[in-house]
Amino acid sequence: MRKFTVIQSDKESASFLENKGEKSIFSNETTTARNSYITIHAEEEFQEWMGFGGAFSEAASYTLSQISPQNRSKVIQSYFDKKEGLAYNLGRTHINSCDFALENYTYVEENDTTLESFTIDREKEWVLPLIHDAKEIAGEELTILSSPWSPPAWMKTNNEMNNGGKLKEEFRQLWADYYAAYITAMEENDVKIWGVTVQNEPAVAQTWDSCEYTAEEERDFVKNYLGPTLQRAGYGDKKIIIWDHNRDMIVERASAVLSDPEAAQYVWGTGNHWYVSEEFENLSKVHEQFPDKHLLFTEGCIEGGVQLGAWGTGERYARNIIGDMNNWLEGFIDWNLVLNEQGGPNHVGNYCDAPIIADTERDVVHFNSSYYYIGHFSKYIRPGAKRVKVNSSAESLSLTAFKNNPNEIIVVLLNETEEDQSTKIEMQDYYSEVHLPKRSITTCIIER
Repeated sequence: MRKFTVIQSDKESASFLENKGEKSIFSNETTTARNSYITIHAEEEFQEWMGFGGAFSEAASYTLSQISPQNRSKVIQSYFDKKEGLAYNLGRTHINSCDFALENYTYVEENDTTLESFTIDREKEWVLPLIHDAKEIAGEELTILSSPWSPPAWMKTNNEMNNGGKLKEEFRQLWADYYAAYITAMEENDVKIWGVTVQNEPAVAQTWDSCEYTAEEERDFVKNYLGPTLQRAGYGDKKIIIWDHNRDMIVERASAVLSDPEAAQYVWGTGNHWYVSEEFENLSKVHEQFPDKHLLFTEGCIEGGVQLGAWGTGERYARNIIGDMNNWLEGFIDWNLVLNEQGGPNHVGNYCDAPIIADTERDVVHFNSSYYYIGHFSKYIRPGAKRVKVNSSAESLSLTAFKNNPNEIIVVLLNETEEDQSTKIEMQDYYSEVHLPKRSITTCIIER
């Protein structure tokens, strides 16, 4: 251990990502009895990390069009700039509308069973310009995942995009063709699509854009339609992610699809959301059953509208990121990058919070605690980093550790308690002490 640097945010001082400087390093030979310690085993590696990102929803893109160009640029840089921002490299788009759109919409005319009318012209107004600008700031291609919330109403059993319903059997092939048409159209507009999910939240009939699949229906759609169709279209390299819903049922749903070899051959992995439960261990259960498949966090947000100044919202992000990371997660995609002062726009009034809120009436941009809490991970844990083993006696702390390269270890510690704490972090024959204020998050950069 050559250098030990601490970055910290804490509620009491209302400070964010403050560099506390280098801490003293001691030999284990000089240590006294330890009440609290954390031991890093850097040679024991687990999953490789893909990165962090957020969703290019129509709501986010439209909101950014309603503020000054200077503030719009500030938001994009705050997320995608590798030095000054959160270093985002992942993104998510919605195929057709979602609840965070201005209205229900699709890319085809009513009853067009040929898809000849297919066009993504609507996305050219707000969504595509935002992605292009984000790519420019990031200085690289983004890893974009695309998810449908609902097929066109005429393809569904309930004849509407909202309130659930199912894909009609006679339109399964046409719907699979729709994914391929979307990928083609996006890539013709210089947005490379890395992968698709089968369906956003397939287990529930939402009051907004939604479509229900049983586990068997999702399995058969992947096996008989989506997988073969993408291959025929020359998109066999695109990743297919199943489930794209909450952790509570992830084991049963993943098992139903991935236990079928014909379906599993097309599936890259399983997507999870954080609503309903924090049963992080369920991700490990999926990994243990299907170790050759992957796990990706595809959506999470704070429900119930804007919560400016709230501290617990950031803690929820950190707790979920750490919990999932320690159970084989490989990447984290937040929901809306930015929302307006109401927590929208949302065409069914499902208002939520976002790490950045843009007051479109006053042209003011607010950064929530969640923005900085994400930064404690995304600014320091690089794509390609490997999670490493940690032993800890600090039971009241949540923590994880990653190795960016053989000489740099990142440890993130979350103290959600109302008590200040201190602990020793040791690796090999050396340790350093770190003070963890109540209601704080700390990133330790260990160079060796």
